[in-house]
Amino acid sequence: MCALVIPVDFQLSGPLSKRRIVVAMSGGVDSSVVAALAARSGAETIGVTLQLYDHGEAVGRAGSCCAGRDIRDARAVCDKLGIAHYVFDHASSFRETVIDDFADEYLAGRTPIPCVKCNMGPKFTDLFALARDLGADCLATGHYVRRVEGAEGAELHRAADPARDQSYFLFATTQAQLDYLRFPLGGMPKPQVRELAAELGLGVAGKPDSQDICFVPDGDYASLVKKLRPEADTSGDIVDESGRKLGTHKGLIHFTVGQRRGLEIGGAPEPYYVLRLDPATREVVVGPKSALAVRAARIENVNWLGGDHAGPMTVKVRSLAKPVPAHREGDRVVFETPEYGVAPGQAAVLYAGDRVLGGGWIAETERAELLPARISA
Repeated sequence: MCALVIPVDFQLSGPLSKRRIVVAMSGGVDSSVVAALAARSGAETIGVTLQLYDHGEAVGRAGSCCAGRDIRDARAVCDKLGIAHYVFDHASSFRETVIDDFADEYLAGRTPIPCVKCNMGPKFTDLFALARDLGADCLATGHYVRRVEGAEGAELHRAADPARDQSYFLFATTQAQLDYLRFPLGGMPKPQVRELAAELGLGVAGKPDSQDICFVPDGDYASLVKKLRPEADTSGDIVDESGRKLGTHKGLIHFTVGQRRGLEIGGAPEPYYVLRLDPATREVVVGPKSALAVRAARIENVNWLGGDHAGPMTVKVRSLAKPVPAHREGDRVVFETPEYGVAPGQAAVLYAGDRVLGGGWIAETERAELLPARISA
């Protein structure tokens, strides 16, 4: 037994020797360690990988996931562990629900989060069905979140390692999915996971983490959007809030709300920021930072995991943002103090402490009217 291997609770009743665990394997270190932990628990373990895309140079490129090299890595890990490994081609589903949606969102002047759409579709919905078909007692993944058994059922909580927490990207997980899913790494720091991989002799122990947008070669998302939607490469005007033209741009896809760099506008008394994007007129509307202040956001397609929670809550409106105090009023999230850089297309995820209450997609925002004293502060 390796010194670093620690027991992991897969939250299954009865002896694990009589249980079957399906592990979603992307070919990275995290899901590989989950597979190893599941196999060592005594449960029958099956690795499943979804082939999601094959974008030429992206195949075999370090930093991608669910493509050629990563599938080979997942298979090699399963071979070493002595467990079955299956690959299912879901490229068409991924193209329709994630890649096409990604391009359409940018074309509509919104800022998409493809990782959430992938979790909502291929990674959870499709894998969920596959795991059920394989007779699994649960589906385990390498996500850094915690599943906590609460008084009223399974709850979704932040990871113990705040630097690795992925709860923002999993807000759309339904209660039925959460009841079936397991996240064994949620209580571990990433360095310990890599140490486990090395101790277990897994070849992926030193493999770099995948980038957020796995299907975008070299991170050049604008080129991908232009390839899929040629009309996205259309220039337009950069205007202030009064409609006065300040410059031109090469396409809305190069901008997002709150952006400062890349505007190439000089001579202003204070820096300009992107306030909103207008796909109808192809205008990028800019203004001072104070004009970015938002008092509330309307959210749609809300997924609620919080039961009858009515106490204090916080909200994150970007994956790297700090949670800020807020409350719900119907389909609106109201911030206790003005929030900046709130972009349509992103998600508003609500928390009670470490627990994920749910969230929704930001459809539109309500501007905060700041007092002059606040603006100069």
